Amino acid sequence: MNPCFFDSGRILIPRSDLSLWSTIACDQFTSDPAYWEDVRRMTEGHPSAYHITLPEIYLKEGEEAASRRIASINATMRRYLQDDLFTAYDGMIYVERTLRDGGVRKGLLGLLDLEQYDYHKGASSYIRATEETVLERIPPRVRIRQDASLELPHLMLLTDDPEGLLIEEIAAHKAEYETLYDFDLMKESGHITGYLLNDQALAHVRAVLKTFSDPAYFQDKYHTTTSPLVFAVGDGNHSLASAKECYEQLKARIGAEEAAQHPARYALAELVNLHDDSLSFEPIYRVLIGADLEDLLHHLRAQAPSFHGGASKPGEISLHFQSGLERRTLSIPASPGLLPVSILQPLLDAYLAEHPEVQIDYIHGLDAVRALGSQENHVAITFQGMQKADLFPGIIQGGVLPRKTFSMGHAEDKRFYLEGREIL
Repeated sequence: MNPCFFDSGRILIPRSDLSLWSTIACDQFTSDPAYWEDVRRMTEGHPSAYHITLPEIYLKEGEEAASRRIASINATMRRYLQDDLFTAYDGMIYVERTLRDGGVRKGLLGLLDLEQYDYHKGASSYIRATEETVLERIPPRVRIRQDASLELPHLMLLTDDPEGLLIEEIAAHKAEYETLYDFDLMKESGHITGYLLNDQALAHVRAVLKTFSDPAYFQDKYHTTTSPLVFAVGDGNHSLASAKECYEQLKARIGAEEAAQHPARYALAELVNLHDDSLSFEPIYRVLIGADLEDLLHHLRAQAPSFHGGASKPGEISLHFQSGLERRTLSIPASPGLLPVSILQPLLDAYLAEHPEVQIDYIHGLDAVRALGSQENHVAITFQGMQKADLFPGIIQGGVLPRKTFSMGHAEDKRFYLEGREIL
């Protein structure tokens, strides 16, 4: 493999019915058992990613059931490899995903170097988390990966490329590449096509990434003296953090020199341009259940005395509160690029720690959050959503964003498991 933080590798494509093989990311439809029961029925008796991944809805079944599922996953992976189910391709794959609304999301599938990824706040690595990583969510995912012989990614990385120097240039020459797959995804989730990059395209990727990772280029672009941030993790941060943890455990067992040559050093992921027209960012609002509005506002003012009532002035941000028929606004001075949720979430965490009887929920859509805010003992909090252009500056300034800052698209548009890779 070329010594680059995102590059080509040995990628496996199954020789089977790909519409039955390819299934949606495990962290979707976690409150919809009917969706996953339908997938189970569709894939029964057929090779499928469903049989070698663990939808998170099943984690609710308990420890014993999870252990049985993980053992079955590992055994099925070994059987698929023994049955020679896959065709191996060395390279990178250009992916076009046609979404349900007709939009086309362009991506580039390759291997990221886990040595260049760090999910901790304040990281200076090329690849960083976008949002705060919940450490408690890592161990269950480590259990799934640590004895697995295959990985199937739903990871999506983002690059800040408004000029379209990388993926869009690759897309312009797709007619020159070999088509690897071209099919409809299950359950009316759109269409997907994959093309194997040729040598010229690979050279272009490496040249552009060399530019993006150059400190002088980065510092001039963002007007900062910090280390280059080249990729931010858009989806699958906890899965990627688990891959990192498994690699670090391996390194501790066999030593850094041997681990550096091990396939577990890398993780398969799809890279998408943050500025892709099909990529939508939606804010995630907050609702406090069982909270008193006046008590909450008093707490926020006590923690941040610079809050004042009324609409924001230039250089300020506003938070809007609704509880029943009551509506209030608090505004606060903020440095350029700071997001409302970056101010709000730490204050809410402190409030919740003092009020264990209050629950928090994270809601998409203004109509939905306002409907909840109209209910008794509910406080809905809305704010200006993050623009896509704010993502990289926000991470550079604040380390990582608070959890549940934004969502990228609808559930059916999330990445599907399709391509695989051996990691043992």
